[in-house]
Amino acid sequence: MQQSLFELASGVNLLPFDGEALFYPDFLSLQESEMYFDHILHEFQWKQEKIILYNKEMLQPRLTAFCGDPYKDLRYSETIIKPQPWTDKMLALKQQTEALAGVTFTNALFSLYRDGRDSVSWHRDNEKNWGTDPVIASVSLGAARTFQLRNYKDKSITRSVELTQGSLLIMRGAIQRCWEHQGPKTNKRIGVRINITFRILK
Repeated sequence: MQQSLFELASGVNLLPFDGEALFYPDFLSLQESEMYFDHILHEFQWKQEKIILYNKEMLQPRLTAFCGDPYKDLRYSETIIKPQPWTDKMLALKQQTEALAGVTFTNALFSLYRDGRDSVSWHRDNEKNWGTDPVIASVSLGAARTFQLRNYKDKSITRSVELTQGSLLIMRGAIQRCWEHQGPKTNKRIGVRINITFRILK
């Protein structure tokens, strides 16, 4: 059963200092999670974008799609992506997420992890697009995957959580300046995962 907004209001902060990573394991019910998974998988156009890493052009090890407000283009690693329009279902999920995050999001970035070989490496979401100390809300659908955090200055300070189906992670405060995060590869046989990150494009 889905928790009430009152019960959800006290997410668990995964970080000891310098920002917040608030985890809500039961944000969506199983039925809602499966509905959104199917909707996003089939309603949006997926691409494997090219990125520049260490002065080399390569394909991202995952598929992505992007939706949001008109004229809010996503720019990163010399790539410009124009948003696909919001759907009614995505607007409803956005509003549900905003009720906990306390902000109004302009866009949603979708990442499709086809199996354990798809991943995202250590990084900080500190692009100029996002502004200073951005609020980012991450909704997980499908197969569970490990999410890792480590302090940017002292990499021996780490945190890890299993992002299960229907869970929500809200990152805010100094986290993008003081911590980096990744979704590592795994050799385990694992199903498809969709991650939604609601964001505010400046």
